[in-house]
Amino acid sequence: MIEVRPSQRMRDLGVVQHGAGILTEPARPFDLPVERDEAERIVDELFAAIERIGQVHPFAKGMGIAAPQIGIARAAAVVLPPDDAPAVILLNPRITERSAATDEQYEGCLSFFDVRGLVPRPLQITVQATTLAGETTTTAYERGLARLIHHEIDHLDGLLYTTRMRTGLDPIPVEEYRQTGRAWAYE
Repeated sequence: MIEVRPSQRMRDLGVVQHGAGILTEPARPFDLPVERDEAERIVDELFAAIERIGQVHPFAKGMGIAAPQIGIARAAAVVLPPDDAPAVILLNPRITERSAATDEQYEGCLSFFDVRGLVPRPLQITVQATTLAGETTTTAYERGLARLIHHEIDHLDGLLYTTRMRTGLDPIPVEEYRQTGRAWAYE
């Protein structure tokens, strides 16, 4: 039997893979509420992608996906927290505050799922986003959820987690990563 690499499995599920230009370009924001229908359609597509991916891979740490990862260069992302909390829908998000306190944890990315990278991120972030009705919201996130949301906002800014890794560190093959199935640890 031929083993399918994790990145190939994600490609087969419709996830754009590392090397595609759309992953390194800033996503175009929505004009809300004018583009409400378009935003809703894209959010529905993101949820459909999450459903497909969740059927083949469990995500103990939660998961997220940004529109560029499914080939849509728009500023939308969906994050599923690890604790069965409601999904976080992000439209036109931007980080307005970052805590000085950071930690470093391994992250994976659906767009290059064969490796995991040790990424420093703030323990708390404040995010401004837009609702479908065009209103601005401001929400604070911390720890694992802050990490997931920051990762997805990076995608919308055309950044991959490898740009945040410390100089001299490289991602490790998923076969060497031993934390699959466990939540991130915080003190």
